Amino acid sequence: MSSNARIQPAPITGVFGVIVKRFSKKLLGEVPEPLGVYFHNRPVLKTFLAVSGKARKWNACDENLKSFAHMAVAAQVGCSWCLDFGYFHAHNERLDERKASQVPVWRTSGVFTPLERDVLEFAEAMTASPPTVTDDQFASLLEQLGEPAMVELTTQIALANLYTRSNVAMGIESQGFSSACEFALAQPDVASRS
Repeated sequence: MSSNARIQPAPITGVFGVIVKRFSKKLLGEVPEPLGVYFHNRPVLKTFLAVSGKARKWNACDENLKSFAHMAVAAQVGCSWCLDFGYFHAHNERLDERKASQVPVWRTSGVFTPLERDVLEFAEAMTASPPTVTDDQFASLLEQLGEPAMVELTTQIALANLYTRSNVAMGIESQGFSSACEFALAQPDVASRS
């Protein structure tokens, strides 16, 4: 596989490597490039995998909302890998693929409910540097979602920032996972990203 990453993927070897590759191929059909990049530091990779695995078990917040929020972070940060994979994940999890395809252009798309728009706006506000979350914005979502879901959504967005910003800094780009999806992924207007 040809890579534009700033750190070339390491060979994924050993018992741990065999397990990671087998699981990836079974789940995704191929080995995601970030695994090879992060394989240079297995403790970091294992931590990322453990946190991701535990986060997938959270169930206080609607999966569509969390998926849309993660993709909104990816679109804002400019992580083509995360946006591509996030859309593919929505497809595989049988989430609302039509809406997921529109996340990069959510402000001009008419497919989102008011709650979904509030979540997307919150994800962008958390992702801004410095964050621009307001008391009113947080209170409105808290009222709509409740405490457990709000804690989960906020933490999911924080994790999305960790993953997207790491991938962008390391130059990890889209792998084309979303080509398996029914709808084309809308492309964000780069000029409107701030």
